[in-house]
Amino acid sequence: MAKKSIKSARTFDELLDIKYGKIGTSKRDQFEEKAQYFVISEMLKEARKEANMTQDELAEKVGTKKSYISRLENGKCDIQLSTLYRIFEHGLGRPINLLIG
Repeated sequence: MAKKSIKSARTFDELLDIKYGKIGTSKRDQFEEKAQYFVISEMLKEARKEANMTQDELAEKVGTKKSYISRLENGKCDIQLSTLYRIFEHGLGRPINLLIG
């Protein structure tokens, strides 16, 4: 069976299947994990800007360093759930809900 080309994809899901493999494969799992980090980093950056805070101000408020906030916003490091809650709820005053599907 010939491998499908990206040009043959008709939906975004088909594109992901062609490029990264089906859900549950190692390559696809790695892509999905990176995609989630990207979403979280963008949400953090947007929430901080909406709060009119600098990275320095947010870091000071939650007891961390500006460089850590920067790395989080750029998707360059992992974040513990407790830290995520502390940043959003205490640092930015934004409630956070976790959905596991």
